Order: sequence, then C-alpha cells, then structure tokens
Amino acid sequence: MYSELITFIRRWYLTDDFIPLHEPRFKKTDREYVLDAIDSTFVSSVGEYVNRFERELAAYLGARRAVVTVNGTAALGVALGLAGVKAGDEVITQPLTFVATANAIAHNNATPVFVDVNLDTLGLCPDALEAFLDRNGEQRGKQTFNKTTGRPISAIVPMHTFGHPCRMDRLVALADQWNIPIVEDAAESLGSSFLSHHCGTFGQLGVLSFNGNKTITCGGGGAIVTNDDKLADRAKHLTTTAKLDHPWEYVHDEIGYNYRMPNLNAALACAQLGQLDGILKDKRKLATAYSDFFKGVSWCDYFSEPRGCTSNYWLNAVITKDKDQRDALLKATNDSGIMTRPIWQLMPDLKMYQGCQRGRLKNARWLQERIVNLPSSARIDV
Repeated sequence: MYSELITFIRRWYLTDDFIPLHEPRFKKTDREYVLDAIDSTFVSSVGEYVNRFERELAAYLGARRAVVTVNGTAALGVALGLAGVKAGDEVITQPLTFVATANAIAHNNATPVFVDVNLDTLGLCPDALEAFLDRNGEQRGKQTFNKTTGRPISAIVPMHTFGHPCRMDRLVALADQWNIPIVEDAAESLGSSFLSHHCGTFGQLGVLSFNGNKTITCGGGGAIVTNDDKLADRAKHLTTTAKLDHPWEYVHDEIGYNYRMPNLNAALACAQLGQLDGILKDKRKLATAYSDFFKGVSWCDYFSEPRGCTSNYWLNAVITKDKDQRDALLKATNDSGIMTRPIWQLMPDLKMYQGCQRGRLKNARWLQERIVNLPSSARIDV
C-alpha cells in the first residue's frame, strides 16, 4: 500500500540512502561566515554577528526588535516572565505541542492549562478558548482569574504546529477582551504568515527557534520578538546575566540568565537567514508535490496550509484513517530507510502534566492518533 509513497520520496530526494525527517542545508556562505567569526576571536555572546542577526531578523519579520538567545525554550521562558507570568499563575496553551511549550511555563513555576486545537490549523482553537474562558474566567480589576482554581491566568500561548498559523485574529481579540497577554510560540513557523503578518508578531511577545531541525538553523538558538522597546531592552538585560553596562566592572542588579546567543552561532544564523527565501520556495515545491501525490490516495489526507495563511511547511503531515493505519505507515516507511514520525504525545498525558486542568480535547486526541510527519528537508541544491 505504501510502496508508491516510498518511491515518490526517494525520487524527490534522488537517493537510495537513509532519508531523515528534516536535516539542515549548508552552503559555502555558511562556512565563510562561521570562519569569519572564528578569525575575529569573538565566538561567545559578544560580537557583531549577534547584533547583525538581531537587526536582520527583526527587519525580515517586520518587528521592531529581536533579542536572540541560546535556544527557543530559553526564549519562551524569559518571554513568559516578561509578560508578567509569576510563580503560582496559570498559562493557557494547547495540548498538541512539543514539550518545550509546557516546560517553559513550568520553568516559571506556573501551571499550564490545556485547551483544544482546531482540526484545520492544528493550533489553539479560538472557539475552545472562548468556551473555556466563559466557563472558568473571572475578571477582577485588570486581571483574569480561574474561578475553578482561584489562580491568575497570566498568559495565552498559541503554537503554530508544523509552521501552520493559528487563527491569530480571533485569539488576539479574545486575549484583549480578557486582558490576558499573548506570548506566541512561533518556534516552528519562521517564514509563515497569517493575513500577511509574520507569525511571531501578533502577540505582545513572540518566540522563534533555530534548532538543528528547524527551517534555518545555527545549531541551537532562539529569539524573542517584540514591538515594545522596553520589553526588548529588559529581555536583553535578563538574558545577559542582568549585567549593568560598564567598561570593566561586573555589577548585576538582579537574578538573570546566561542565555545570550554566541557570536559563532549568530554568524551561521546570518548566513542561513540570507538563504531563507530559497529554502521556503523549495519547501513549497515539495508541499505542492506531496499534495498532488495524495490526491489519488484513499488511506489518508494531506494537511495543507489553512485558509488565509501562508505556511512554511516546516514539516509535511498526513492524517490517516485511524491509529492502526498510522502505525502501519510509520513501520513501512521507517523499515524502508525513510524517517517518518507521529505527532507528539498530548501534554496532559505526560506524567508531569497529568494533574493540570484541561478542556475537552476531542480534536487534539483525534489528531494525535492519526498524524504522520513525512520527510520535509529542502533539497541540497537550494
């Protein structure tokens, strides 16, 4: 049943060797920039490539500021604190996400609350969020509390699954209505947009990742994105160990984090950002080819970008008829040397989050039993 798909993938990547799910692509420019950083001897968190990447990333996104960090999880944890999340608070997010989303909330000593996703975006569902807040929310002055637990709800974290944008217009409207800041987990969605606005720029703060498996990479790396200069300045201060600016003294005015992106990584990030448009173009060609292939297939549906969205197609996905078929597809492809994977386990099914409040997770559970990710690397000739 799956032999035609296996043949299609091998022909696309022109190899009989192992095909990974998503691997980085490097060109001559990447090596040149990294060697330049090495030659400068500025390879740690001070260096011109750090400043350059922050400027160029903000410009690409149409955002006022970007503050780069060692990874996306660090960026999200700091962004939540900047949004006002405190120990004992609650943060609403989705159950269908990578564990880093929930972990960043827990790192702030806050508790995640899980609200269902949309079938057509795979991200946080505005209808489910509205129903949850109507049932559980209570506004006291300028803050919203959870009537069930008595705790403040201090942030909402939508995540753009596989690079497919959430319905941010409605999510932002609901967040404004309930006076809850949005911290946008755009870790997977660099290059994706909703209603012509880049993912990561809708909330008070947005977060990106440049991990080794992302659309562009610098090995690790993340970024906090905002249009608020005060928040950006504070992000930079906190992620630089809260060190006061001085030519030689080491004075720190609060507990900070050693989270700044090293110049060596930033050099690679600058080179990769310059190639992003070509990578996105090639990934869209692959998405179109997958879409055309699956039009003649009865055992699954290809997941295409939601209405009003331009997706980066970070990871291509199909939705099988049931869990048994999902598992059969995973076995057939992986046995043939083609890496595919299921979507993540739902967060409230993990032992550390089983006690967290959740809404009805009908859509998330249905998707979790059926989604398979397919090889999605840009080709080497990008």
